[in-house]
Amino acid sequence: MANQDIIRVLYSPHKAFKDIVQKPTYLLPIFLLIIFVLAQVGSAYMVGTRSYIEQTLPTGVDGDVWTDNATLWQANPEVTITNNYVNYINATPSIGGFPDYYGNSSIEFQENNTTLIQMALFDLGGQANCDTNGFRNITFRVNIVSPDVKPESVNLTLYVSDFDFFSYDLTNTFSNSVVNVWNNITLPAGSGDWTSTGNPNWENITSLKLDFGWSSSSDVNLLVDGMFFKGKFETQIDLIGTPAYLGSSTLNGFAPFLFEWLILTGIMYLLIKGLKGNVVWKPLMVAVGYALVTLVIQALIITVIYTTLPNLYYSLNILNYVPGEFQAAYDILLNQIATVNMASYIVQAAMWVWTVALGTFITRAITGSKQIAEQVSRGKPVPEATVSGEVTAFSWMKCLLVSGASLFLTIIILGFLGV
Repeated sequence: MANQDIIRVLYSPHKAFKDIVQKPTYLLPIFLLIIFVLAQVGSAYMVGTRSYIEQTLPTGVDGDVWTDNATLWQANPEVTITNNYVNYINATPSIGGFPDYYGNSSIEFQENNTTLIQMALFDLGGQANCDTNGFRNITFRVNIVSPDVKPESVNLTLYVSDFDFFSYDLTNTFSNSVVNVWNNITLPAGSGDWTSTGNPNWENITSLKLDFGWSSSSDVNLLVDGMFFKGKFETQIDLIGTPAYLGSSTLNGFAPFLFEWLILTGIMYLLIKGLKGNVVWKPLMVAVGYALVTLVIQALIITVIYTTLPNLYYSLNILNYVPGEFQAAYDILLNQIATVNMASYIVQAAMWVWTVALGTFITRAITGSKQIAEQVSRGKPVPEATVSGEVTAFSWMKCLLVSGASLFLTIIILGFLGV
């Protein structure tokens, strides 16, 4: 009978809800909840297999440790190395759960009357694998505070050992740089215009060195920030693990259905009561549970829509908000998912309209039920306890008002709760 009722809700809701409120049972709404959760897990899996998160070295909460800890660096004699807590890349995590990859300081290198600054990071905290399955780029920010002329030579060296290393001439790159402004340098790792000495390999980079040279002596002040190996992408599921990812998606799948079920029922109950209608909690909640078949249909359709998602790459520029860089990367991502987002919005809007329509029939069935009126009357004084004759249901317009207002308030509350 319950299975027939859910089918009837789809094609004959007026009659279906009249019967549902007479013999309310939670069995079918709970079944719909389970189907909804499975659909949500399916959607999450589709997104998880197509969402690629950029990995870095360093990573995690220590994402900016190389340019947040001056004691890790060494330089040529007379160079002073300190943390600069005033002039650094000020970024904030743009996606919940990701660290601040740029920390709260830069590394400052200063020496008076010199033509050369050499800065070395001899301990990477491990080996950087830059082969075909490893990191594809090395990136860092440089701010030449002084002198106000560009360097005559700039070189980056990546060491496997003291006798085996790769070198990259950055002089031309800095010929277009701007003095006293942060310059973003990103180089290919594992390929490109690198020269090699000895027998280095890209799987075991253990340290690095930067050399800046000028043709004449001057007071040099250099800042370095945001240094990473990057360009390696892994899916969310690979990062978390399939069992943990699916388990988390399952738990998260319950919240939208349960919260909407409870809040929508509660608001409809209060509005019907406030308008002097007869209402009992269980029949109303069961009927609303049946009406949330629209949520299940929406979840199933969106799961199908998500199968059309392209591979989405969440680069470091998206994971952390850096003014002038985040928006450009984010716009590319938005363009990739624009069609899917539009289809999802259309489906959601259609389901809201359908839910309002079903809520209208529910309100009519509840307020027009003689059985519910009798249950309500049992709590009244004896002279008023008998319900005789027909019970007058709310008008269709009043029913529509109750349903529309209830769903509107539910959406507002769910948005406020972040569900």
